[in-house]
Amino acid sequence: MRSLLLCMVLLASAVAFASVEESIAKGAQFLISRQEADGHWSDEHMPALTALPVWALVGSGVAADGAISAGVAFVLSTQREDGGFYVPKPGRGGAGLGNYNTSVCLSSLYESKKAPVSAMLKAREFIASSQLTGDDTMAGGFGYEKVSRRRYADLSNTSYAMDAMNRTVSLEELRAGGARVDLNWKAAIAFVENLQKKEGDGKGGAAYNERTPHGGISTNAAGRVNLRAYGSMSYAAVLSMCSARLTRADPRVRNALEYCTKYWTLEENPGMGSQGLYYYYDILARALAAAGVEELPADDGRTIRWKQSLVAKLISLQKEDGSWANDNNRFWEADPVLCTSFAMLALELCR
Repeated sequence: MRSLLLCMVLLASAVAFASVEESIAKGAQFLISRQEADGHWSDEHMPALTALPVWALVGSGVAADGAISAGVAFVLSTQREDGGFYVPKPGRGGAGLGNYNTSVCLSSLYESKKAPVSAMLKAREFIASSQLTGDDTMAGGFGYEKVSRRRYADLSNTSYAMDAMNRTVSLEELRAGGARVDLNWKAAIAFVENLQKKEGDGKGGAAYNERTPHGGISTNAAGRVNLRAYGSMSYAAVLSMCSARLTRADPRVRNALEYCTKYWTLEENPGMGSQGLYYYYDILARALAAAGVEELPADDGRTIRWKQSLVAKLISLQKEDGSWANDNNRFWEADPVLCTSFAMLALELCR
């Protein structure tokens, strides 16, 4: 009897694995079919929108060397003298979302194993120099631009920057001469911690920044902003903490994971509805994988096997042509290339 049960479990696992691989392969073929002749995807002025499909294809296991090499070459062509990967946009601090683009591109290039070390080291210099200093609540964080008309940082940009710098830290061993480049990790964690709710139903959850929601911001008796915590940013907080080498034993990580468990769902981005849904799937998978979480304990005694649940959800949402897309275009998620990249990256972490 025990042997029969074991065989059934192994068979179910094999079927699930095959389904995941089939789904990833279909997504990869869709991405390959959408690449432009010069190697870019979606928008040539946004290198991250090329870096994300490159990243997804690298981990897919599909034979896509030509598409990956062309994408890498395009991303490298956007690197500026300051080390950042972006296309200059006068009127936006001189760059088009330079911090966001550079962080995503650096992670993708590193995973591709096709980029010159010198280019990636320059990108690390750009990111490190973009971290805000000072003594206010923005200090330690990152915004969209290295140079901005206003002092600004948010948790999404900060999590991408922290992940990229942690992911590529080994490159510093190859730096010839000069001091090693890195973040002020203590300041970065302080920025993240400041965006965690310390009380109420949303305790442990994290907000995008202190300026959300836009308008109508209230404060508590101590004068502290009542933060609006929601799903994707709470997982971004977990990933950021893991990037800074905090463990699940740390109360800040533990509180964030408790929030994520309390508001667990794959039907929406908690607190945001359908907005940023595929970003939510990707950041959820990256955060839980980084934290080494295999199961989440639900309040009702159930055990949430998040990988199996996420795989089933994503496969159910995949379109006939192999793509994924969000009907809600907030954060550009009507773009099937973007959502397909997010979905594939999440599935690849669930193998």
